[in-house]
Amino acid sequence: MERALSERKAVPYSTAIGGLSQILTRPGWSTTALLTPAYAWLTLAVFLPLGAMLFFSILKAAPFGNRPLQFTLDNYLAFIRRPYLIDVAWTSIEIGLWTTGLCALIGLPAAVALARATRGRSKQVLFLLIVLPFWTNGLVRIFSWTMVLREGGVLDYALHLVAPSAPSLSLLYSFPAIIIGLVHAYLPYMVLTCYLSASAIEDAYVEAARSLGARTPVIFWKIILPLSLPGLISGSILIFVPVIGSFMEPRILGGRVGVTMGTVIEDQFVQAFNWPLGAALSFTMLAVVLIIFAASSRILSAGTGARSERL
Repeated sequence: MERALSERKAVPYSTAIGGLSQILTRPGWSTTALLTPAYAWLTLAVFLPLGAMLFFSILKAAPFGNRPLQFTLDNYLAFIRRPYLIDVAWTSIEIGLWTTGLCALIGLPAAVALARATRGRSKQVLFLLIVLPFWTNGLVRIFSWTMVLREGGVLDYALHLVAPSAPSLSLLYSFPAIIIGLVHAYLPYMVLTCYLSASAIEDAYVEAARSLGARTPVIFWKIILPLSLPGLISGSILIFVPVIGSFMEPRILGGRVGVTMGTVIEDQFVQAFNWPLGAALSFTMLAVVLIIFAASSRILSAGTGARSERL
């Protein structure tokens, strides 16, 4: 009798546990459980700071001490009231375009070579050399370039070994020095994203093109480049967005030439303590970046669709 009663009581408990496990193993619940930590961290690390910066951008002065809160939108009119900021913003965009373009020109062929021409240990060694900049401190990397690019540095010494009568060469505190430092820092992003796209290209496409008499430049332009565009676009986004806001490379390698939006915003926070203006400039640059990519994504998607139809 007691055994029968215990079995009766056990049936609802096991049924409840089974129903709970079925609910937790549903695709919706499992996906939510996996995404919740990532989105919680994203909220804490990204959206809360952005919300705080948005709040600062509409203040008349930073709320330090006993200052009362006064709201205004005058900070967003800085580009109108200070026309020199337009030139500074264009310099930042120009640096971003040069860096992204050079990373694409260097990174895409390197990624295709890694995906299609290397095997085994050689590929591992090349990958190690590509990700090596990620393992070095940013300041150490930038100051190392000052030793290379300055007058009497490594580059100048190598030039005088080849041509002893040549004048001294110094690229430090110039626009090319900024581009060199940024390309060195962000090139791995382009190589890795393009490698993922290039490694997914089937060999049958290339073999079919070769059997029809297509040469290597034609194969690259008609097959490899269109199929590698997703990685190229992803790498361009990953590079262009942080580059236009960078301030260490322009300040250290550019000197007086390296006045960009990143250095201006840094000065507003660190030296002038004008946090509202710095926050407003940050959101203005963010809006410019979003507009540029909204326009370029349509053009690139249209081009990708047209080329995929040709294939």
